[in-house]
Amino acid sequence: MHSVVTRLPYSRAQKIRPLGLGYAYVATRRPFHGQTGRTKAQSPRYDGCMTTVLLTGFEPFGGASSNSSWDAVHLVAQGWHGAAALVTACLPVEFGRAGDALDSLIAEHKPDIVIATGVANGRTALTPERVAINLVDARIPDNAGALPTDEAVVTGGPDAYFTRLPVRTMVERMTVAGIPAEISLSAGGYVCNATMYRLLHGLADRETVAGFIHVPDSNDLPLETIAAGLREAIATVLDRFN
Repeated sequence: MHSVVTRLPYSRAQKIRPLGLGYAYVATRRPFHGQTGRTKAQSPRYDGCMTTVLLTGFEPFGGASSNSSWDAVHLVAQGWHGAAALVTACLPVEFGRAGDALDSLIAEHKPDIVIATGVANGRTALTPERVAINLVDARIPDNAGALPTDEAVVTGGPDAYFTRLPVRTMVERMTVAGIPAEISLSAGGYVCNATMYRLLHGLADRETVAGFIHVPDSNDLPLETIAAGLREAIATVLDRFN
C-alpha cells in the first residue's frame, strides 16, 4: 500500500482521489500569504510499521511564477507508488518561517526520512548538498522582504552540519538512470542553506535520515527528469531501510 499527503501554502486545494492510506491534493498556483497549514485532508492513517518520507519544495520567489523544486515534488506525489508513506509540503521562501514550518511537519508526521529540495538557478544537474553552514548571507530579499547578511542561522549553533543522506550513492544511482547529478559542497547563503541547517540542527538528537537536494530550474532540465531524480533519491534511502 502507499500513501500521499500534501500540505501546500496555497489558497485553494482540490482533492483528486484517495490513495491507499491517505489522500493526494492538487493546488492552484495562487500564493497563500498566511501561515503554512494543512489542506482539507484529514490526518493520514499510516501503518505503524510503514516508513514515512517527508519531501518538501519551495514556493516561487524573486519574481518567478513557479518553483521547479515544488513542481517536481508535486509530480512525485501525483505518481507515488513507493513502499512508504509520502508526505509532501511546499515551504515559504522566508528565513525563519521555512524552518519553523519544517519543524512543525516533522513534529506532526514523525518521518523516518526527510528530503528538502530547492531550486538553484544556473545548475544543470540535481545536486545533493553535502553540508549546511551556520550563516545567512542573502543576495536578494526573501518573500517577506527580509535581507539578512552576515547572520547566524542559529545563534550559538555549530559552524556546520553534514548531511545524513547517502549523497554519493544517490548521485551514482541517478547517473545510472541517465539523470544529471553531482554532489554539491555549497548550499549557498540563502533560504535553502538556512532550511537545511535548521533541519539538521532540529534533528541533532535523533536518528532521522535527512538532508537537502538542489534541483535545476525547469528551463535547464525538464521537470519530469527532476522528478525522476527525486524518486531515485528516495529509493536510494529506502533501500537502506530495507
